[in-house]
Formats: sequence, C-alpha cells, structure tokens
Amino acid sequence: MDRRRFLTGLCSAGAIVMPGCATVSGERTLSEPTVRKDSAGRQTLVFKQGGDELGHFGVDGRVDSGVIDLSSEIWHREGTRVTAIELRLWMPEMEQSPAEVAVVSPVEGDSSPPPAVALYTPDRKPGTTIAITDLDDLADETISTLELNVEPGSETATALAIHATIELTENKLLGREYTADGELRLEYPILADGKNGGHNRGKSS
Repeated sequence: MDRRRFLTGLCSAGAIVMPGCATVSGERTLSEPTVRKDSAGRQTLVFKQGGDELGHFGVDGRVDSGVIDLSSEIWHREGTRVTAIELRLWMPEMEQSPAEVAVVSPVEGDSSPPPAVALYTPDRKPGTTIAITDLDDLADETISTLELNVEPGSETATALAIHATIELTENKLLGREYTADGELRLEYPILADGKNGGHNRGKSS
C-alpha cells in the first residue's frame, strides 16, 4: 500500500485524529548545504538537520583524453531512505552548446533490478538532467555505483556545474521527508591544455 496515499486518506476521512495531518509527513527542504572542497575537482555537498549531518553528495573527477570521468557517492543517515535522485550537469562557459553527458556504470543493487534512469534536457535550464527513481534495495545504502562521463565539446571550457536534488524519507510511520538541494562548481584546468588529459584525479591549477 502506498504510504502517502494511506496517510492522506486517513486525514481526509477523519478516521483518526493525528497532529500534523495537514502536512502529512512534515516535508522539509535543505537548500543551504556546506561545500567541502578537497580539491578543485573533488567536492562534497553536506546537508545538516538540527546540527547533525543528514546526508552528503560527493563527486570526484579526473580528465582522460578531454573527457571528465566522475565518480560519486550519496551517503545518508541510518534510518532514512533515498527515494529519488536528480542531477543536472552543465558547463557554465558554454551553455548554448551543451556538453555530452553519459551514465557509464550500472546504478543497481546486489539483489534487486536496476532503478529507473532517465536522461533529458530540462526546459529553460542549461545542461543535461539525470533522474533516478525506484531504487529498491539501494535506497537504504550508501550509493557509490553511479559514474558519469562528461565531454565538454570545447577545448576552452574548464568548469563543470552539478546541481543535485536528493529526496529522502525516514523509515518510520509519519516519518519526515526531506529534499536535499545544492550545487557544486568543479574546475578542471587541464582541459585547457588540450586533449592530452591524463589520469590526474581532481587536478587543479
């Protein structure tokens, strides 16, 4: 049974009087994360609730033959589940000519079918959006199986922006739902040196 539909039904029918019915599960948006920078090409968005870390989204990139290879990690506090992930990637220096973005590794768990993954161009926003839903057994885990390739399409663009929106819910009846929303700007100056790339993860000037 769909939990959201079940709870909404209780509130509308008046079968049980519960405080907080108007907001169902108490949705909250966390839109001012701390940005932790290990290097120009390796950064993490840290989301906190009540002074404690609720979750984080980190990326680590390297340039190989003019292509940015990105590995990522989504960690979330025990007792929460990831219900949806949306990443939007673009090169701010060339918004009119979008970079090519590809998912290069499976995002699946150990014992469940792979989640639904969609790539599309958003309306009135630059870049490419990757939307991931139906995470099944991955929802309770640290997700570190999502790897991406970004081909800038320009020999002068060196900056990569990533906007992340991660939906979380607590694993309990009437648990709160959270939207973790933030943006990273990564720098890969080696791209300006041409297509030689190399394997220097997160190299900065």
